[in-house]
Amino acid sequence: MSHNSSQDNLPFVLDNEENEEFEESISLQVTSHKQKHKKYLPEEENEPSNTGDLAPLLSNSSRDSIAPDSNSILVLENGDTLRMPKDGGSFFESFLNMANSIIGAGIIGLPFAFRESGVFAGVILLIGLTVLVDWTIRLLIYNAKLSGRNSYQEVMQFCFGKSGLIIISGFQFVFAFGGMCAFCVVIGDTIPHVIASLFPAIIKIPVLNLFTDRYFVIMFCTIFISYPLSLYRDISKLSKASGLALVSMTVIVTSVVIEAPQVDQKLRGSSEETWTFVQPQIFQSIGIISFAFVCHHNSLLIFDSLRKPTLNRFAAVTHLSTGISMLACLLVALVGYLVFTDKTEGNILNNFPKDNVIINIARFCFGFNMFTTLPLEAFVCRESIEIYYFSNAPFSMKRHVISTTVLVVCAMIVSLLTSDLGIVLELTGGCSATALAYILPPVCFLKLSSGKWWSRKKLPAVLCVGFGIAVMILSTILSIIKIYKNF
Repeated sequence: MSHNSSQDNLPFVLDNEENEEFEESISLQVTSHKQKHKKYLPEEENEPSNTGDLAPLLSNSSRDSIAPDSNSILVLENGDTLRMPKDGGSFFESFLNMANSIIGAGIIGLPFAFRESGVFAGVILLIGLTVLVDWTIRLLIYNAKLSGRNSYQEVMQFCFGKSGLIIISGFQFVFAFGGMCAFCVVIGDTIPHVIASLFPAIIKIPVLNLFTDRYFVIMFCTIFISYPLSLYRDISKLSKASGLALVSMTVIVTSVVIEAPQVDQKLRGSSEETWTFVQPQIFQSIGIISFAFVCHHNSLLIFDSLRKPTLNRFAAVTHLSTGISMLACLLVALVGYLVFTDKTEGNILNNFPKDNVIINIARFCFGFNMFTTLPLEAFVCRESIEIYYFSNAPFSMKRHVISTTVLVVCAMIVSLLTSDLGIVLELTGGCSATALAYILPPVCFLKLSSGKWWSRKKLPAVLCVGFGIAVMILSTILSIIKIYKNF
């Protein structure tokens, strides 16, 4: 394999010496028990590692959950474990996992992002941010190799000590909690319409007609479905719903593309603003797009699951996943916005009639998927709290129940106070997704690599950090001002 092919995988980053590391196959992983327990080292021990192939890139959280057996993992006498090249998921399975991480709830807000940015600026942003996200995902994996760490949190802690761990935990908490709020809003936007469509007479039946009320449905579904699921300590089984989630997303994309051009003229927006190049709310639209595309917190887990996990193979998975996701998002965003223009809502499904059968199928798939997605985000929030406040404390069921209850109830309250999915995506994407995608990966690279900041190797990372900080500040401030004006 040539050096040039490796340069293509991570442009503007590697010099000739570092490029050789990209060609190293790490299909035979060696992870000692001693290394696994060095998650949080004192700052004086946190020096960059040049361990080459022995730098562990497997995620502890996912690998430790797999029971060793003679067919997949070899256990040595000294306690080391070796994963054979034939083990792990296929290229296609890794692609599905990453695509599912990208094409989530944010996709239904992308037509609204185009409304805020302008159609031409929206297309440019969507393509440009896809390329940038693709680059920073692979940069994060490269950072893990340089540091010899297994997760986003560990890379940040290695680079910046306890402060780095606090920062990444904080941003992940905000991103996950914003996702919880968004999912509660989606439940209120979808399930009542589906019930009213399936059972038209229910509106006239006392008590049962409450299931067509947005507020009641949010409280009922959150308290009696999502909350009990959120109480599980190990919710790995819920994460296996990737196939169902991707089917749901496919149904939504297909439904919007087929039904949008057929809607009644009264539901369509004004044609005067259809082809505007740029709109004043362009920075908020970057937040929405970023919310839809950020999957960095899962990238090392996906790398871990890949059979023969070389950096070039992971780069191919990343290119394919972000490319396919971009096409799906671009299709929904363009069709949705060009039909509804200035009437485009934060949830594009809300623009369609309540009695549209195909759209109601899409609403059901999307709403049902939120039942299991919300607990996954609650798990991330809870883990962030545990890492920050109780990293050395033993597990407490009382603390577990209290933190879960507070998180779910707060997310439910936020969703009851607003029905505007767009503002939730704007604020969450602006203040957290931008940091996770555009700021922290290049900052870690700048810390781990040598050379002047203005060198050819480092300058793209510096520019990426500057872009991320500018978008995070402007998008967050403008979103807060918008919320204040609405109230």
